Amino acid sequence: MRPILTLRQYSHDLIVHSHEHAQLVFGLSGALDFEVDGHGSQVVQQSFVVVPSGFHHACGSANGSRCLVLDVPSDQWVSQSLGDHADASRRLLDNAGRMSLDAGQNQLVHWLANSPVDDPVIAQQGAVLLLASLNNARPDSIGGRRLPYAALNAHIDQYAAYPLQVADLARVAGLSNARLHARFVTECGQTPMDYIRSRRLHKAVTLLRESTLPIGEIACRVGYSSQSAFAAAMLREFGASPGKLRREAGDKRR
Repeated sequence: MRPILTLRQYSHDLIVHSHEHAQLVFGLSGALDFEVDGHGSQVVQQSFVVVPSGFHHACGSANGSRCLVLDVPSDQWVSQSLGDHADASRRLLDNAGRMSLDAGQNQLVHWLANSPVDDPVIAQQGAVLLLASLNNARPDSIGGRRLPYAALNAHIDQYAAYPLQVADLARVAGLSNARLHARFVTECGQTPMDYIRSRRLHKAVTLLRESTLPIGEIACRVGYSSQSAFAAAMLREFGASPGKLRREAGDKRR
């Protein structure tokens, strides 16, 4: 059985996943960039984030972060353990977002963090007490504008021939890697690296149709050192080889 309470250290390494149980992440030290369902926030001291069951989320901390994590065992556990508080706890666990802790709640979080949370009795009773104390928690305002696609596209087009990483686009957008990843998944249905690849290949189609550059030169201009890898990527994206796309464009001009 998965532990209910754990202490975790987060780093700049991006974590992206979902799981079939609700989770609460409480800030102890540092700042953890967190995205849940496309909404961005930062988990710091006196705050926590709710991750409902099944919700896609991403997190990472540029300078390191320490958190107390409560992994809710199941809805049945909530019913059996929370008693009259169960309905309020379900409402809390069903809504993604960042919330603030009052002084008493924050003191409880730190007391638990300094306790042997690997003791099943302390973990069980501590989690119940913590959840019950959060019945009146209210979500902070989170979210934000849509991604700056014009600036992102211009950056990809300018540096299409060079290696591009998520961090490059994150700097353009003024977001952390974690926030950028989750925002792309929510707004575009694809990861930042998928977006970069697709943008490069569409640029290649334009060059195939509007220039007389050799196919190998076009491959280099959109970041492919191997012409065969470029051809395979074009076939996957458009269902046609670079040569066929160029011939079709020539046929249309006749």
